Amino acid sequence: MSTVGGEKIVHPASEVRRTFLEFFGKKGHEVCASGPLVPANDPTLMFANAGMVQFKDVFTGKDVRPYKRATSSQKCIRISGKHNDLENVGVTARHHTFFEMLGNFSFGDYFKEEAIAYAWDLLTNVYGLPKDRLVVSVFGGEGGIAADDEARSIWRKVTGFSDERIFGLGMKDNFWQMGDTGPCGPCSEIHYYLGDKPDLARFNEEPNDAGHGWMEIWNLVFMQFERSLGPDGQAILAKLPAPCVDTGMGLERIASVLQGKFSNYDSDLMRALVDKAAAISGKAYRASQGDDDVSMRVIADHARTTAFLMAEGVQPDRNGREYVLRRVMRRAIRHGHRLGIERPFLHEVALEVVALMGEQYPELVRRKDLIATQTEQEEVRFRQTLERGLHILDEEIATVRSAGANTLPGPTAFKLYDTYGFPVDLTEVIAAERGIEVDKDGYEKALKEQRVRSQESKLNDEAVVESVWREAIGAVGGAVRFTGYDHEEGEGKVVAIVLGNTLVPSAKAGDAVAIITDVTPFYGEAGGQVGDRGVLRTKAGTLFTVEDTQKPIEGLIAHRGKVTAGEIKVGDAVALEVDHERRTATRRNHSATHLLHWALRQVIGEQAAQKGSLVGPDRLRFDFSHGRAVTPEEITRIEDLVNAKILTDAPVETEILSMEQARAKGAIAIFEEKYGDVVRVLTMTRDSVELCGGTHAHALGEIGLFKILSEGGVAAGVRRLEAATGLNALAQFRQMEKTLRTVADFARSGLSDVADKVEKLAAHERQLQKEVQDLKRKIATGGASGGGLDELTRSARDIAGKGGGKVLAVKVDTDDPATLREMAEKLRDKLGEAVVLVGAVSGPKASLVLTVSKSLLGRYKAGELIRPVAEIVGGKGGGRPDMAQAGGTVTDKLDEALSSLYTAIA
Repeated sequence: MSTVGGEKIVHPASEVRRTFLEFFGKKGHEVCASGPLVPANDPTLMFANAGMVQFKDVFTGKDVRPYKRATSSQKCIRISGKHNDLENVGVTARHHTFFEMLGNFSFGDYFKEEAIAYAWDLLTNVYGLPKDRLVVSVFGGEGGIAADDEARSIWRKVTGFSDERIFGLGMKDNFWQMGDTGPCGPCSEIHYYLGDKPDLARFNEEPNDAGHGWMEIWNLVFMQFERSLGPDGQAILAKLPAPCVDTGMGLERIASVLQGKFSNYDSDLMRALVDKAAAISGKAYRASQGDDDVSMRVIADHARTTAFLMAEGVQPDRNGREYVLRRVMRRAIRHGHRLGIERPFLHEVALEVVALMGEQYPELVRRKDLIATQTEQEEVRFRQTLERGLHILDEEIATVRSAGANTLPGPTAFKLYDTYGFPVDLTEVIAAERGIEVDKDGYEKALKEQRVRSQESKLNDEAVVESVWREAIGAVGGAVRFTGYDHEEGEGKVVAIVLGNTLVPSAKAGDAVAIITDVTPFYGEAGGQVGDRGVLRTKAGTLFTVEDTQKPIEGLIAHRGKVTAGEIKVGDAVALEVDHERRTATRRNHSATHLLHWALRQVIGEQAAQKGSLVGPDRLRFDFSHGRAVTPEEITRIEDLVNAKILTDAPVETEILSMEQARAKGAIAIFEEKYGDVVRVLTMTRDSVELCGGTHAHALGEIGLFKILSEGGVAAGVRRLEAATGLNALAQFRQMEKTLRTVADFARSGLSDVADKVEKLAAHERQLQKEVQDLKRKIATGGASGGGLDELTRSARDIAGKGGGKVLAVKVDTDDPATLREMAEKLRDKLGEAVVLVGAVSGPKASLVLTVSKSLLGRYKAGELIRPVAEIVGGKGGGRPDMAQAGGTVTDKLDEALSSLYTAIA
């Protein structure tokens, strides 16, 4: 028995989940583990949003399982598309981004009678729900589809209810369909009353914010029709030969019901997370609709989504699923900011999720460190821009209001997203708090324009007409057969030639074309590995030089290059020869990439998740998530680990396994490929087991020497390592040795003491630079006597009005920023109470320093005064109230900028 806030929980959620699965397990159902949140079998879905997702191919007949009935507790996320209630999360008692869906399924086995009887038995006899608090709904008929009288009759028989407790509803509530076409059918929903006394007259009303009222707890979907469209576009329903059952009951809802709670957030699934947010904020949770309580509930919900998505390898970023995660995280961080939490906190709540749910979902425990590290790093980055973004948003809202409007322009909302990382829905929330709307159409237009600019900036992209490639693969009669794992030479037949965007029957010397053969040993670029090069030959002497190999669409391998001799025609038999040296070097680098990935995880932790890669013959590049630079010591450890593995000369083994077998073996995906149900598993010692479709060394010893060449950042939270192997690594060492000898010659030292000699030379140079700057400073400020400063102060003017003081704006001759600041301070001190602006031109840039005496800070602030001055020279500026700096590139307007200070002060 668990507790929440000191209160004993009679029906903990873990028991509710276990009871459900055991109940249906005893009824002959296969108890299936939850499918992934990122569905592998449905590219149309961003996330699994229902229990039936992992069984979708079974329902449509594409997949056959060894069982006819199944049950599961499925991880779900509803945050995109038509299932997007993000703004209601934390406000209502029921809405969540992440939830669990309990379900039982029949694949052409039992149908309505058994499904209804099972549901009623479980709810009333096993869970013990009182019957007088339950009602059901059935499809009442609509759009030419008859009412589901069969289900109504079964409900009457099973429950003993009269028709007044069986409500007939329309298509929106009680008819399910997979899409415009495909399986569909009526639904039956079971509703429970939360409150003092069930009121049938109020059945159609939404529960209030406190959660009181009728609440749907279980939906039984009866797939009995196949929907198609006739020539006139009208829907046609045909009976399915084997009707199916798909049910769904939210664990959060049934747990709150069984625990006697009006809100899901008060159940043991959520309350510990809410209390964690409350404890971090130092505020009490009162289970109200107040802003603080809403924020705590939002944090609790979003922490679950964060933990579960990161456990499946999704990392916050700017596109797709990664952007959805970032949006959720930043909403949670924003609500923490509203609560007054001034430090990173979301990772602490996410770790509470791991503690609560790790037993049921062990992937949370396995990736616990990654969840904590990545969540904290994302929050640190966002907090760095949050205050600045809020300040700019407040300024923009003030501008909107001053113009008598109430809509924030779309380009402004886009700027906040593009520059400061504010998701547009976060901007909408903050703007709504201030009574302002956001121009979403304008935002979408600005976003689209930016994407167009981004696409236009990509060089050498070829416009590919997909229909041509589809026609080419049709000529193959299926997928091109790839033989390159075991061979670098082979024979095949030319089945298609593409010139530009057109299929042609032949190509002659000089033509740049893409040639498709039915069989090829050439590897098409994928998974970060570059495409092969080589030649195609015919017996007649035609030679085609392959400059690159690509996979324009799934199943097609295209050899791109030029006909260098003779003519090649569709139907020609060709000998295919891969460039052996280039392929061998690429294989070394690809295998080394896997070892590098393994070593990174050993040295800096599991947060080193792969974010991109490039494997070529010359070097390898690996991008990974990490919030700081990899230290030289860590790089040495990584190199040592990789080279130690290479020296074992362990064999590189590959297996073709089902995805389920691969997961059981612990395989991870190193490249961002689309994996099917059957995958290629690469094993390099027991430490490195990964999914990969590329070509590899046969044994680790073939990799030779491994050397990291560079480390750097490529995006927020993403680092990049470049490395070389084999002869390329040796060449790098020889180049470094050559450079070191050249330095030793310049320093007139031997190789052994060159570092000490260079250090002494550098120290001597720094001393000389300091002496030169000191001399420049003395000259600029008039030497020790200060005569030069006295000359400059003669241009000072009196500040008119109450308080008095002086204002001075002068141009000086110096290229040293420190000297410019020193001159401004000395001039201010000489004048007593003064506002002083000093400007100088150094090369292509105008530099400005503005300082204000402490006695005048109540009237003037340096940061505010310098901004309009900086704009004149085409720049920006800012700083403290007493000291501010600026710069710009319009140097010929420096005098005008300096004069503007007098106007501003006046």
